[in-house]
Amino acid sequence: MYNSDTELMFPMRVAPSLKTTRGELWSQLVEDVSREGADLRDQSAFVLLMVKLGGCVACNSDSFRAMRGCTQCARQTIRRYRGSDQDLLALFQQYRADVENHLNKG
Repeated sequence: MYNSDTELMFPMRVAPSLKTTRGELWSQLVEDVSREGADLRDQSAFVLLMVKLGGCVACNSDSFRAMRGCTQCARQTIRRYRGSDQDLLALFQQYRADVENHLNKG
């Protein structure tokens, strides 16, 4: 089954739909990475966060997640995350540092 909302990994176009899934810290992070002119390193770190939390690497066209689409999968992933918004922000900052380190190696 084909779903036009399904991509190979988390698409940034889905990020704005995640704004209301958690508290104020999360909402602000989503707003920051979704705005026009947002830092590409921040956006890359956000994509990495969502890929790791949502298991995008293991998703395939026959999976239930793929049939539902990236938007629904991402919303469910964030709603079910058991840590706090502060934990999510810390993960984002860790992945932001990873992105920065990777880019500085080149």
